[in-house]
Amino acid sequence: MAGPEAGGSLAVPNVQQLASSSKDVPIRYIRPELELDQVSNDENSQIPVIDMSKLGGGLDDDDDSESAKLHSACKNWGFFQVINHGVAEELIRKMKVDVQEFFNQPLQEKMVCAQLPNDIEGYGQAFVVSEEQKLDWGDMLFILTRPVDGRRMKFWPRIPSSFRETMDQYSTELEKLASSLLSSMAKNLGLDLEKLLTLFKQGMQGMRINYYPPCELATKVIGLAPHSDGTGLTLLTQVNEVQGLQIRRDGKWIPIHPIPGAFIVNVGDIIEIMSNGEYKSIEHRAVVNPAKERLSIAAFHSPNFNAMIEPLPDLLVKDHEKHAPNYKSVSHQDYLQLGARSKIDRESRIHQMKIQPPSGAVKIEGPPSMVEKS
Repeated sequence: MAGPEAGGSLAVPNVQQLASSSKDVPIRYIRPELELDQVSNDENSQIPVIDMSKLGGGLDDDDDSESAKLHSACKNWGFFQVINHGVAEELIRKMKVDVQEFFNQPLQEKMVCAQLPNDIEGYGQAFVVSEEQKLDWGDMLFILTRPVDGRRMKFWPRIPSSFRETMDQYSTELEKLASSLLSSMAKNLGLDLEKLLTLFKQGMQGMRINYYPPCELATKVIGLAPHSDGTGLTLLTQVNEVQGLQIRRDGKWIPIHPIPGAFIVNVGDIIEIMSNGEYKSIEHRAVVNPAKERLSIAAFHSPNFNAMIEPLPDLLVKDHEKHAPNYKSVSHQDYLQLGARSKIDRESRIHQMKIQPPSGAVKIEGPPSMVEKS
C-alpha cells in the first residue's frame, strides 16, 4: 500500500530528536488556535466501560444489559473501554516493553525501519503533503500486520529481537478481540452475524505505534491533530501511564482516563457507514504532556479489500419500511483513495461519503425478505 493515495508522506524532522536536542519549537508545530479549544473538567464525563466476559461474541448467551450498554456506547459515544477482554496480560506487557525499547534506540537504529518516499509504512510520519503544512508533535511506526501474506518485514524492527514474534502474537489476539466485538455489534444492529464478519474475514489490520515527546509549549502544539479513524474498528492500548487521548463531545474536548489493562475502542468511519449512521465515528486527538513522553499502540481493523464500503442492505429495511442510505457506495480501493484526498483537502472521509437522503421512509407492502435491497 504505497504512494500518496495510501497516506504516504513527505520527509519531516524527527520530533523525538528535535525535542531532546533543543527547547525551541519550530513555527511549523505551533498552533495558536488551540488556545480557543474548550477542555472539559468534568471527571464524571467518561466513556462507557464494557465487560467482555458478559458478552458472548454475538451469541445467545450475551448478557442483555451489557449488550445494551455496548449498543448505547456505539450510538451515543463512539468510544468505550473493554475489560476482561481475554488478551493475556503478559502478552500486553511484552508488547509494551518491546515498543518502549524500540523508541529508546538511537535515531540511526530506528531509521533502519524508515518510511520510503510516499509510503505509509515504516518509521516516520503520515499525511504530510506540503512544505507549509502544520506538523504534529510526534513520531510513529506504522506497519501492516494482517493479512499475514501482505506483511512487508523490512519495516518490522529487528531490535529488540523479540519485537517481531511479540507483534505477531499481539496482532493475532487483537484480531480475535475485534471479531468478537463486531459479532456483538452485528447482533445489536439486528444483522445476520456472518454478513458482517464475512466482510472483515481476511481483513486489513494496521498497527500505528505513537511516540509523543514532552514539550514545554504543550498547550501550543498537538501530538495528533483532530480526526476520525477512516477504518472500521480501532483498539488502543497505552504503553505508559501518561494520558493524552481526548474526544470531542458537545463542543468540548473530554480527556480519556484509561483503565489499567483495558483497551480503548472506537468506532471508525467504515462502521458508521455500514451501520448507515446508527453507530458514530467520533473526532478525537492526542495532546502532549509538558514533562513526560507518551506512547500508545493503535490497532486498526478494516474489511477485506474486496468488500464494498456502503450501508449494509439489511439495515435499509426495518419494520417493513425501506430507508434511504445516508452514505454512498464505493469500492474499498476508491474509499482508500478518497481518504488520501480528504487529508489533503482537510475534509473528513466520512463527510465526503455522506449523501442527503429523501425525508422520511417509504412504506413497503409485503415481508422484508421480498423487498429489493439497495
